[in-house]
Amino acid sequence: MPTHLFKIVPSGPSFVVVVAIDFGTTSSGYAYAFTKEPECIHTMRRWEGGDPGVSNQKTPTTILLTPDRKFHSFGYAARDFYHDLDPSESKQWLYLEKFKMKLHTTANLSIDTDLHAANGKRVKALDIFAYALAFFKEQALKVTHVWQHLCIEFDNNDVRWVITVPAIWKMPAKQFMREAAYKSGLVSRENPEQLIIALEPEAASIYCRKLRLHQMVDLGTLTTQNGCSPTDNVGSGMTQAKELVRRNRQSRTFLVENVIGELWSELEEGDRYVVVDCGGGTVDLTVHQIRLPEGHLKELYKASGGPYGSLGIDYAFEKLLCKIFGQDFIDQFKIKRPAAWVDLMIAFESRKRAAAPDRTNPLNINLPFSFIDYYKKFRGHSVEHALRKSNVDFVKWSSQGMLRMSPEAMNSLFKPTIDHIIQHLTELFEKPEVSDIKFLFLVGGFAESPLLQQAVQDMLQGRSRIIIPHDVGLTILKGAVLFGLDPTIIKVRRSPLTYGVGVLNRFVEGKHPPEKLLVKDGTRWCTDVFDTFIAADQSVALGEMVKRSYTPAKPSQQVIVIHVYCSEKEKAGFISEPGVRKCGTLRLDVSGTESTAPRREIQTLMQFGDTEIRAMAVDVSTGRTVKASIDFLSH
Repeated sequence: MPTHLFKIVPSGPSFVVVVAIDFGTTSSGYAYAFTKEPECIHTMRRWEGGDPGVSNQKTPTTILLTPDRKFHSFGYAARDFYHDLDPSESKQWLYLEKFKMKLHTTANLSIDTDLHAANGKRVKALDIFAYALAFFKEQALKVTHVWQHLCIEFDNNDVRWVITVPAIWKMPAKQFMREAAYKSGLVSRENPEQLIIALEPEAASIYCRKLRLHQMVDLGTLTTQNGCSPTDNVGSGMTQAKELVRRNRQSRTFLVENVIGELWSELEEGDRYVVVDCGGGTVDLTVHQIRLPEGHLKELYKASGGPYGSLGIDYAFEKLLCKIFGQDFIDQFKIKRPAAWVDLMIAFESRKRAAAPDRTNPLNINLPFSFIDYYKKFRGHSVEHALRKSNVDFVKWSSQGMLRMSPEAMNSLFKPTIDHIIQHLTELFEKPEVSDIKFLFLVGGFAESPLLQQAVQDMLQGRSRIIIPHDVGLTILKGAVLFGLDPTIIKVRRSPLTYGVGVLNRFVEGKHPPEKLLVKDGTRWCTDVFDTFIAADQSVALGEMVKRSYTPAKPSQQVIVIHVYCSEKEKAGFISEPGVRKCGTLRLDVSGTESTAPRREIQTLMQFGDTEIRAMAVDVSTGRTVKASIDFLSH
């Protein structure tokens, strides 16, 4: 289904409150601010049912549907309910976790893309995303209504919603998120500008510039800017700072934070910084330059990165278990005892967070009783026997029924993922646009990992200051609220791809290849010419338009359908070249605009400087607006 016409000029209604939803791969949350008090950002203090040793200001991105596929619960509530079901019952329920990555990894994403629940059953991805967004809508509206005494009466139309997505996501994935928002009732198709799709590292970038000195750790000097001595390790600095923040809480459920920052005092016109957003699923790198006096941002290099989030460590752990106990057993166990598998991964998660470069004592991971029991039935011998036979170094069995992993074993699970991130950073810093970087902001949940912090420090060797905000997992959420309050803050972006359409041009002898020649009514045409709208890595200012004119082939034509092509290469001559692929459809609905003019000209305006591509069109002879939409999901 196509995205409908946007108002190109943001002349939408004035919103009373901005609510941002950070829909993460591993955890999600929401935050809000009233437009009357833009400097006060309200974030959830803690979700019910949180895990020990993990900050509970976000809730796991897990969803539970009843056996008849109705929404039941989300987050900790979903996980706990599912866990308490009898194993015979739990097989009927549909439990999903870490499903957001499907939008990044599916090559031909569409409205009909499926996901698999823990019991192996298939569900429509769009339904799951819509259920999740509807859950956050209900939570946020419940809470913001409590605050109504602060402001005028308002309903859902007075809320501007912001949903965050990785900057490296392609257009179909962004559009999919918008479709899910329409389906969930978050916003209506008639009012698309009520929803902004924000890019995660951009949101983080907006927030990071406003940091106060006590809200961050400077890895370079290892001072934590809040009265801790340089000899304290980063962890204890974080803890003290969190304690400071905890004492300043103004509300029992929400942490209200004032965001007017002191990092400003160190930023000068033209300063460049890199934001490395390390999440559960993806790692996103963006390069920004500051433009004073307003502090607008300019993107200097197109977003890069890849699927190198902390999920990779979970997969490495799963691979290790397969090596010890056999792939066949692990596959069976996941299907037959899905709740116990969830338990095992929760146990691993808390140990994963304890991994550090200087750690010397082993990490113990609790194996659920049903794992030990089921393995004995499945193989006919004990878990202990399997460990002895497997010859896996550094992993032992402890008499208390735990897997005992040496620090080396745990660090080796991190290595492939961290190596990918460091390789990406190294390549990024070699680009000419990425010189003289003043700060590197390390954000996202995975940025809390001391192993990753150490690796980034070793790679940079003091070339720029590494800054980690406290509550690093909430950086994107808070930045998304600021972005929703002022979406014009990012003035210049870089196009990640080259976009264009296929057209016929007059055939020029010697310039065009003979196999592209088409003779029609005596005129010689060259087919398949790639007409470029915008080139990869080209700077595009916010609101910048690309104009093109099209003519219906027949006067009676009701709809003009134009295929949109894209390429990672900057230059493309023909749509048939390798690397050029069809990625979307531009539809112009020209019904009801028949004119007496001999040649009808439809002028199309496309806007590329935003986080989504938008289109509108005008019938030149009548001046009437023609319905225009770009569809990246069903081309």
